Amino acid sequence: MKSLTAHKGQLLQDPPFVQQLFGNRIFGWLWLLPRLWLGYTWLDAALHKITDPKWTQTGEAILGFWTRAVTTPEGGRPPISFDWYRGFIQMLIDTNAQTWFGPMVAYGEFLIGLALIIGAFTGIAAFAGAFMNWNFLMAGTASTNGLLLVVAIALILAWKVAGYVGADFFLLRWLGTPWRSAATGVVAQPTRA
Repeated sequence: MKSLTAHKGQLLQDPPFVQQLFGNRIFGWLWLLPRLWLGYTWLDAALHKITDPKWTQTGEAILGFWTRAVTTPEGGRPPISFDWYRGFIQMLIDTNAQTWFGPMVAYGEFLIGLALIIGAFTGIAAFAGAFMNWNFLMAGTASTNGLLLVVAIALILAWKVAGYVGADFFLLRWLGTPWRSAATGVVAQPTRA
């Protein structure tokens, strides 16, 4: 039986199934459905915001969201549980950040959805989406954000193959990746100290 601890200088190995799920190109087909669903979800949310001047011109929609999030109901708990995050949102309100933050959210959601649907920079797009979901959760909005966050984290873990059936098939080959040099095609080996 192999020891569960690694010796000094040795890398721990993932279980074979995990290696296949997150590293085998064939599983790119499996990741296609959650990637398209998540992309569509972001795109759908963005299109409602982009066509609404309260998001893209005045920021009135996000200001209303922030105001509800920082308001403590009489005898109740505020939607935001952490004082530091409530302070951050209050600072955004006090500095009238809604004028630039509303359009940033609307167009950011659009770009995340588009990138996920076409499979371009899938890991980065999923990370950006996960960050937005985390912020929505921190602001007290559960809705579907928890599920979206879990799917985004899975796509982040599968970044090497999640966009294989998509633009990443070409982009990652053209740009190169940490494990492969774009110019030489040589697989990089870990260095030993």
